[in-house]
Amino acid sequence: MSTTLSPTPTTIDTKSRTAEPGRSDAAALIRVAGLEKSYRSRDRSRTRALGPVSLDIARGEFITIVGPSGCGKSTLLKLIAGLIDRSAGSISMGGREINGPQHEIGVVFQSPVLLPWRTALENVMLPAAVQRLDLAKSRARGLELLGLVGLTDFAGKYPNELSGGMQQRVAIARALMHDPAVLLMDEPFGALDAMTRESMNVEIRRIWAESGKTILFVTHSIPEAVFLATRVLVLSARPGLVADVVDVDLGAERSLDIVTSDAFGVFTKRIRHHFQAKGMIE
Repeated sequence: MSTTLSPTPTTIDTKSRTAEPGRSDAAALIRVAGLEKSYRSRDRSRTRALGPVSLDIARGEFITIVGPSGCGKSTLLKLIAGLIDRSAGSISMGGREINGPQHEIGVVFQSPVLLPWRTALENVMLPAAVQRLDLAKSRARGLELLGLVGLTDFAGKYPNELSGGMQQRVAIARALMHDPAVLLMDEPFGALDAMTRESMNVEIRRIWAESGKTILFVTHSIPEAVFLATRVLVLSARPGLVADVVDVDLGAERSLDIVTSDAFGVFTKRIRHHFQAKGMIE
């Protein structure tokens, strides 16, 4: 299902990884091999929702995942997070197999899910409270993370006093509270208005650069996927297979102006081709 683009005058590398889709040239922090997920329906037949998928993720990468609705994007994230059981294949992190929730993995969902009776700082500190960690150290860490997401002045505000974008920033800070190596984000900006979403795209790139985390980010937006990623993982219709892996060489520093560039258009066109071929546009 891979597509090959004609060479352009620029130095953009848009070569396809057809021989071994999903594989990284760098040493893998996370290795997914032959991963599958199937569900049993009421008539006792089995429906394969995902895979087999193989993917290597290097430390410090920003991987975005796109594909048609129902192709298994969120399922893939939940499997890597250890939140659901796999049907086949393996997932390992740092050479150790993942068979349940991992301390080294933080998760941010589409809804911030903040506790309304807790302030922004108290919501960020929630993982530390659950683990009964030192209060003073946790508070200092929470304030540091609120600074990272640009909410230092809102530490004492409650969720209903924050905008949707601010609430999602609190959720991101909370996911970073226990200092995970990997951050999994499942359409975290999908419910935001267009302007706030663009602002959050810039913010999450900055947070990624400053924190050094490895991020996997599910989105339905092709432009968002290209803007954020070092690599874009394109999944096919169900059962989700790796249709393409696109290396996004747009430089480390990215402003919103880049979306109007020819280089940006090359990447979005390549990804969109996979959906247009079947009459689907995400």
